[in-house]
Amino acid sequence: MKKYSLLTLLGWLVLCGQFAKAQTPNKPSFSGIYPHLAMYNKEGECGTGAVVPWAGKLWVITYGPHLPFGSSDKLYEVSADLKQTVFPGSIGGTPANRMIHSESKQLFIGPYAIDDKSNVRVIPYKAMPGRHTGNARHLTDPTKKILYGTMEEGFYEVDVATLKPTMLYEDGNIDRAKAADKSTYQFKGLLPGTHGKGFYSGQGVAVYSNNGEPGKRAEIDFDIESGVLAEWDGKDWKVVRRNQFVEVTGPGGIYGNKNPETDPIWATGWDHKSVLLGVRDNNKWTFYRLPKASHSYDGAHGWNTEWPRIRDVGTAAKSDYLMTMHGMFWQFPGKFTSKSSAGIRPRSSYLKVIGDYTRWNDQLVFGCDDSAQREFLNKRKAKGGIEGPGQSNSNLWFTSLNLPDQLGPNTAEGSVWLNEAVNAGDVSDPMLFAGWPHRSVWIQNNGDTEVSFALEADKDGNGSWSELKSVSVKPKASQRIDFKNGEKGEWVRIKSGKATNVSAHFYYSTDDKRTTSPDAIFNGLTQATTGKSTAGLIYGLGDDRRALALAARDYEGSKAKEVGYYELDADMKLVRKEDQKTLDFVKTKFAIPQKVVTVDASSVLVVDDKGRRWRLPLGNEAFTGLTDQSALRICREVATERDLFNCHGTFYELPAENADGYAKIRPVSSHNFRINDYASYRGLLVMTGLDADKAAANKHIIVSNDKKAAVWAGAIDDLWKLGKPTGHGGPWKNAKVNANEASDPYLIGFYDKKKMTLSHNATTPVTFTLEADPVGNGPWMEYKTFTVEPGKSLDFEFPAAFAARWIRFKTDKSCQATTELVYR
Repeated sequence: MKKYSLLTLLGWLVLCGQFAKAQTPNKPSFSGIYPHLAMYNKEGECGTGAVVPWAGKLWVITYGPHLPFGSSDKLYEVSADLKQTVFPGSIGGTPANRMIHSESKQLFIGPYAIDDKSNVRVIPYKAMPGRHTGNARHLTDPTKKILYGTMEEGFYEVDVATLKPTMLYEDGNIDRAKAADKSTYQFKGLLPGTHGKGFYSGQGVAVYSNNGEPGKRAEIDFDIESGVLAEWDGKDWKVVRRNQFVEVTGPGGIYGNKNPETDPIWATGWDHKSVLLGVRDNNKWTFYRLPKASHSYDGAHGWNTEWPRIRDVGTAAKSDYLMTMHGMFWQFPGKFTSKSSAGIRPRSSYLKVIGDYTRWNDQLVFGCDDSAQREFLNKRKAKGGIEGPGQSNSNLWFTSLNLPDQLGPNTAEGSVWLNEAVNAGDVSDPMLFAGWPHRSVWIQNNGDTEVSFALEADKDGNGSWSELKSVSVKPKASQRIDFKNGEKGEWVRIKSGKATNVSAHFYYSTDDKRTTSPDAIFNGLTQATTGKSTAGLIYGLGDDRRALALAARDYEGSKAKEVGYYELDADMKLVRKEDQKTLDFVKTKFAIPQKVVTVDASSVLVVDDKGRRWRLPLGNEAFTGLTDQSALRICREVATERDLFNCHGTFYELPAENADGYAKIRPVSSHNFRINDYASYRGLLVMTGLDADKAAANKHIIVSNDKKAAVWAGAIDDLWKLGKPTGHGGPWKNAKVNANEASDPYLIGFYDKKKMTLSHNATTPVTFTLEADPVGNGPWMEYKTFTVEPGKSLDFEFPAAFAARWIRFKTDKSCQATTELVYR
């Protein structure tokens, strides 16, 4: 290997191709997660940048948050019997690039090149600095060279034989390293936006994406201009579209396109309205939109996304790929072009934060971003100032091939226009139209004249459009249109008949087939109505202890009795230990905060960090006392930059405040368990609050060596199995209301069967106006009015197709009013 003299710079060349002693197999697993495979570093985050089967093994890299010159992260090799081996010459960094170079029979993953005999060579960061985000086939010499792109727009061509890099464009971190004051340094790159993601080549160009915007405003506002999709012809850069983009790939995937002159290039992205999908064929770009299942990926800074992917995980006979985007698994047609765009379908929604995935040994393997020590900008008062885990860590998630069809409901929504000025004849981007049993669109005309809008469909995905229906909307008014099952099409778009300002928001929902009964994996959790509970506060330890601390306590009602200190290790053994210092630290720093929400007779009132008021449904009455006594954890980060909000018997996905927070909250499941605390550990969701008499029969429950403490362990996506979201309440219950004064917003999105009862105490009829916000942060649109006679109540069953995120009420006169909703 003397010809690779470049590598001797680090002094460890003799170790290449040799690995540290492998871990032993036969380790426990929980919902496809093997705790012994957890990957740790010493950085503020430990995400999984890439997982690739190669040379009979699975290769994995992790990354820290902003480390262009290396880090404590590792390259891992996982054997078929799940022995994990760490490459001793690992140099870390922030890598998420991976490409198999067929001609040289090498896997390029991070700064490493691995041949077909598992020998590893390394390109030092001194020679090629930057946060490696993607690889692409070389434009002119693909057999001998490979392209590297970094997150700060550093671009290199690398000789696949010598691994010598040649810089094409300097990485922005080099300039930052030279700056006198690094704290005020502002990255100024080749392109608009920042935070590079995707890199791919074909049709004579290399395509690059970034999904963020520099500056403090982008760390607060989620809806400003951000990101870019750009292409390079070997000489000049061209901005394709000024939006946030992430994945760039094609049918060739990790190998590169087989027919680079003619194969399409795909790009996924988003803005504050909806998901974006671009395809480049015949040397031009065509763009489409998809609805969002989750808004936790939003944020103009681009930090919340990790690396969405489109990957071929099927067989040679199956042409559909698996796509991840905004919390949804999508079926993606491998032959997708602008003239053959049929076949994209929603599969199911998920909660994990996924960096990469692959098919390996007839399973899917997801590389996740589970526990970030820093928590970055994801702070809020509902968490009470607690911090993240003591040490960043993540894990792999092994699942069946059909798991992407088995998780959360695929209900999703998104806008094509949102408070936008349009001209007569303007046509929106196409929005996906096929794949849901219930489809509707809310159109609001903010202009001063009545406007006719035509809804057009591309029925076969071949670019041929025909009118589906038309609707006329009065000035300063809105209208909701339900689509019938017979109204088919792959894509739908809207054409405006006049110049106006308009919002058009599509909402697609499915029938939630779940019951209200929890899966057997939750047997042993304490019922809300049960007085006794084996519980405790939990915290992932730092300083390379790699264990979960449990400050165990027994509850009698809302009163706690201290039991002692325990640690959960990599083998999932829960052992009592004498460590008063750590016990005091956990009890003090991770105490459950008091009164972060208000439970009243009608609902749960949340006032967010911006002072906005939101109301959520109630669950079992027993939760009221437990919440008031701070016996239940309300909010905690359980995946990087994502919070779980467990409030009055419902788990919610709660985006960070810079992704619009509570405005985009989503119910996951409802339950009747008094869960005391929950946290992420080695890729697992761990919960406390057990019925000790029932715990032993459930393999998801780990009981301590002295039988006095216990925890539940599984995957965060097990929460879908708790039961469909249910609840009852409303913004008013015998409330004194003023005429034409709107109530607080009340959550209605993602609930299945919905019924409403209205009543009042006036001596004359009262008209209630129900307004809906399908978006989450406005606009409010009138849905229906209901006139309620004095001394009577009015019942209303919402149609199955009705969908919005929030509702609120107004009355035409002052009175004492009740708006009671039941979600079954």
